[in-house]
Amino acid sequence: MSEELMRHKPFGIYERVFKRPLGFLCALFALLVLSPILIILTVAGAIAMRGNPFFTQLRPGKIGKNGKEKIFKLIKFRTMSNAKDKDGNLLPDDKRLNKYGKFIRSLSLDELPELLNIVKGDMAVVGPRPLLVKYLERYTPEQRRRHLVRPGFTGLAQVHGRNAINWEEKFQWDLKYVDCVTFRTDIGIIFATVKTVLKREGISSETSVTMEEFKGSGSN
Repeated sequence: MSEELMRHKPFGIYERVFKRPLGFLCALFALLVLSPILIILTVAGAIAMRGNPFFTQLRPGKIGKNGKEKIFKLIKFRTMSNAKDKDGNLLPDDKRLNKYGKFIRSLSLDELPELLNIVKGDMAVVGPRPLLVKYLERYTPEQRRRHLVRPGFTGLAQVHGRNAINWEEKFQWDLKYVDCVTFRTDIGIIFATVKTVLKREGISSETSVTMEEFKGSGSN
């Protein structure tokens, strides 16, 4: 493990002992309560997407004892079609995002299957959002500290702009969270997330229907 990661102050008892079992119970309860909605979205998604309603992708998780991030399969509801151009290349995001996809993204309903990732232990309720595997080699040692905790269903960056802020700001919020993981902080983020979702804030960046690719610090 790099020297920068080793210098991180020890986590408190909440992160080390209580956060994982609490997250498991919350996610399991949410799956049971929201199961009717999940069934409806699965059927509606299969119709709207003309096939598989789920989107899966490998994402990096928490850094393990071996000093490497655990790679897991994230699961979400699909919001984009697989429409391609005449050469077989996927069309731009704004061309593949249909009305159904825009609707469930606006309410963050596409994220609900990630509750399964929380139950499995790949993710937590609160933490830095899991990004792409290819970004790992683009992080600075400081930015990589975001992987000292499990990635989250929501996090500080999501309640402070979501996709409307740039990458550097996202990472600043992620690292601020890593440095102050407490039960009180998590509860505050959860309530702030509900407010953000209801207001439908920060769904897209200024130049993309999702978020621009992270190409490394200083590139955006």
